[in-house]
Amino acid sequence: MASLRDIKQRINSTKKTKQITKAMEMVSAAKLNRSQEKAQSFLPYTDKIREVVASIAASDTDVSHPMLEERPVKKTGYIVITSDRGLAGAYNSNLIRGLLYTINKRHKSKDEYGIFAIGRTGRDLLKKRQLPIISEMTGLSDQPTFNDIKNIAKQTVDMFADEVFDELYIWYNHFVSPIKQDVTEKKVLPLTDLSDTKVSTTYEYEPNEQVILEALLPQYAESLVYGALLDAKASEFAARMTAMSAATDNATNLIDELTLSYNRARQAAITQEITEIVGGAAALE
Repeated sequence: MASLRDIKQRINSTKKTKQITKAMEMVSAAKLNRSQEKAQSFLPYTDKIREVVASIAASDTDVSHPMLEERPVKKTGYIVITSDRGLAGAYNSNLIRGLLYTINKRHKSKDEYGIFAIGRTGRDLLKKRQLPIISEMTGLSDQPTFNDIKNIAKQTVDMFADEVFDELYIWYNHFVSPIKQDVTEKKVLPLTDLSDTKVSTTYEYEPNEQVILEALLPQYAESLVYGALLDAKASEFAARMTAMSAATDNATNLIDELTLSYNRARQAAITQEITEIVGGAAALE
């Protein structure tokens, strides 16, 4: 049985851990609010570009672009967004598990796909499994700007345009609520799902639709990558906030249990001392 001193030390160390997890929970909650605001403010930009592209694609003019056309798939690109740090529950493991399952089901050889890893945790897990990582990016800030990921986003789009890849997907955690994040696969290229986009405005294009399309499509594809990153960041902070809240609750329960054990052990020690004193006094009579 643990001594009173050992129990007291465990109580003190658990209280210190609880202070840390509570602080991390509050910090993650603040970062979550900022990330949500940033992700929501970026949506109108991508929605408007998508509307313009859909308007051109649905027009009667004879315009075309390789990014709008499907071709036989020989090689697939995957952009995988994870966190740089842990302590976020199953945020990273669920994503990597889903990605690996899809890759094993969809491809027979490592030559059929390539991975762009954003985030240290995912990169390390994928490297450990010796998967083909073409490019990687780590150390992003908690509130990333478009310039932070512009190079890797442009690289992926250019490789599709150069037919290195015939299709491109993003894997990330989509923010649903502070307690729910869904592992999501979004197809970036080719853009073949524009028919369901509602066009609410009539546009006039200058100099012409083809020139506008060639300028907008790469920007739109890159904006999808950035939008997914903002969404993933909100999910990361939500997952970390939930994980730290659970850790704080567990620490509170453990402190209560240890305190009860300490009080019982202390009471038993006092009772034993009283018994010894009474026994000693009786022996002297």
